[in-house]
Amino acid sequence: MIVPFNFPLALLTGPSVAAMLAGNTVVAKPGPTTSLVSILLADELLNAGLPEGVFNLVTGGDEAGRALAASDIDGIVFTGSYAVGRKIAVAFACGAEYPRPAIIEMGGKNPAIVSASADIDAAAEGITRSAFGLSGQKCSACSRAIVHEDVYDAMLERLIDHTREWVVGDPADRTSRIGPVHTASAFARYKLDIADAQRDGRIVIGGKTLRDHELDGYYVEPTIVTELPAGHRLIREEQFVPLLVVERVRSLDHALKTANDQVFGLTAGFFSQDQHEVQTFLDRIEAGTLFVNRAAGATTGGWPGQQTYPGWKGSGSTGRGGLGPRYVEQFLREQGWNIVYEERT
Repeated sequence: MIVPFNFPLALLTGPSVAAMLAGNTVVAKPGPTTSLVSILLADELLNAGLPEGVFNLVTGGDEAGRALAASDIDGIVFTGSYAVGRKIAVAFACGAEYPRPAIIEMGGKNPAIVSASADIDAAAEGITRSAFGLSGQKCSACSRAIVHEDVYDAMLERLIDHTREWVVGDPADRTSRIGPVHTASAFARYKLDIADAQRDGRIVIGGKTLRDHELDGYYVEPTIVTELPAGHRLIREEQFVPLLVVERVRSLDHALKTANDQVFGLTAGFFSQDQHEVQTFLDRIEAGTLFVNRAAGATTGGWPGQQTYPGWKGSGSTGRGGLGPRYVEQFLREQGWNIVYEERT
């Protein structure tokens, strides 16, 4: 198991428990910056009576991950970036004497479509919650708002109003709503994204870094960008920072084509009061986990028992979601037995 920094307990526990339920031993490598919770989990498993050697923990950075992926293991679960996930998938398909199982869970570029019949207040709340929660550092974060032209101006105004409510500050301060991005590389990526947005589009709110004497960390403003050309990298690439691109469309058909024109297919949201439109969205959107009219989060916020978070296309190699009805069976080998007992005289 190779897991990322952002949900260090959930993204380690889910696949590890599934693998152990199926009879496997596990070697787990957590993200190097959030590994303490994994160490605590390993201690609790031993304290609970799990035999030594069933759950094994390896800490370290990229070098440790590469060594684990290149080792003589029977299968792998990787949760992380699209670029690294593709390399691991290819290596496990071709890098040994036979293909080995690889469950590759990658990122998302998750759209929320707002139709002309939508409740735009609910849409604005849901989109900003999904775009800026955890500083946008979730694979399910909403990074694209695709809005029908009839409600575009009003929707953009509501999005700006809701974005103003996201007060940046120390997470320990109860008055703050959004903390820093995780690392220096994320901080640098945000600055690069802002430069591209200023050059190629229009920043309607945000766009500043806030690292000063009062905020000693990688603090950035939640940002909304409009008027980017079709196919721009900020529309197609996962940034993992609090940045939302708003796009204008002419119809639901145009919106669905725009939303599906990407390599990712993790989550997607839709806001409409028209049941026919809702069914069209459900039938045609190319994503594994869907949310309709959800003000609590346009593309985020599902929990085990409610949604299983399967990823399609470049967001997942199996199309099977964690803790879903077909998840555990991925860690099993199927074997057919044919046995003949001869009668003895």
